[in-house]
Amino acid sequence: MNSVGFDEHYQPSDNTRITTNFANLARGESREQNLRSALMMIDNRFNALAHWDNPNGDRYSVELEIISVDMDVEGSGSAFPTIEILKTNILDHRTNESVEGIVGNNFSSYVRDYDFSVLLLDHNKDQPTFSIPDGFGDLHGKLFKSFVNSHAYKKSFKKLPVICLSVSDSKIYQQTENHHPVLGYEYQPNESSLTEQYFKKMGLQVRYFMPANSAAPLAFYFFGDLLNDYTNLELISTISTMETFQKIYRPEIYNANAAAGKCYQPNLRNVDHSLTQIVYDREERSALAIKQGKFAEEHFIKPYQALLEQWSANYA
Repeated sequence: MNSVGFDEHYQPSDNTRITTNFANLARGESREQNLRSALMMIDNRFNALAHWDNPNGDRYSVELEIISVDMDVEGSGSAFPTIEILKTNILDHRTNESVEGIVGNNFSSYVRDYDFSVLLLDHNKDQPTFSIPDGFGDLHGKLFKSFVNSHAYKKSFKKLPVICLSVSDSKIYQQTENHHPVLGYEYQPNESSLTEQYFKKMGLQVRYFMPANSAAPLAFYFFGDLLNDYTNLELISTISTMETFQKIYRPEIYNANAAAGKCYQPNLRNVDHSLTQIVYDREERSALAIKQGKFAEEHFIKPYQALLEQWSANYA
C-alpha cells in the first residue's frame, strides 16, 4: 500500500485506471487547470457546509491522498493493482492544524471493471432476459474485506472507509422525515440496485442523503453507523470531494438547475443543467471501462484463476 498527493501537479501512475475520477481529470492540455478548478470547488463546498465559526468562508481547505493497494498473488514480487481509494485531510487555517478526514470516498477497482464490463456483459450476450452470474462479486468482495481487515489498513487508518457514489437513474428515491445536520435529508430507493448488492458483498451497507444546497442525493456506502461513527467535518470532507466529482461527471444530476424533490428519479438526459469549466469524454470513459476489465481478465483473473478460487473458497 502506498499513497501520493492529489494536487494540481498530480500525474496518474501507469497502474491507475484512467476512468477513475481523479485520474480522468489529470489528462490533456488542460490537466493542471482541471485539477486546480476541481480542488477549488472542493474547498468552496467544504466551507459552505462548515459555515459555523467561519464568517468569511475560507477557514478550511481539503488535502487529498490517493491510496493504492497492490496484490502479490504468488509472493513473487509481481503485484497487480487491486484497489485505489482517496483519503481526505482537513486543514484548519485558523488553528493551523491538520485533521484526518475519511478514507474511501472514491473507489477504483480493475476487478470491478472485469465483473461489470466483461463477465456480466458476456453472461447476458444474446440472452432474452437479464440475469446475474452465479457468485457475481464474491471474489471482489472478499478482496476488499481482506484489505479493510488487514494489519496494513488498521495501522494506517483510524476509521473504517466510507465510499460515496452517484444515485442510479433507474431507481426512484423518496425523501423521508429523517434529517441530519450535515448529510441533510435521507432518501429511500424504491428497490435495491445491482451496485447495492455488489457492495453488500464487500461488507458495505448504503444510505442516501441530500446535503443542503445539493441538487440530488448521494449514495454513502459504509460499515457500522454512518451518522455516529464520523464527525461533522469528516462527513463534510467526503461530501465536498465526491459531490465535486459528480458535478463534473454527472452534471445532468448533480449540477441540475432544479434540486431533487420529495420523490426523485435521476435523469441523465436532463437538459436543464449547468456545466462546470471541466469537460470530459463520457463515451471514451465507457469504452475504457471495457478495456480495463479485459486488462484485469488478462493479467489477474485468468493467470491466477486457480489460486484465486482456492483463496476465495478458504476466506471466511
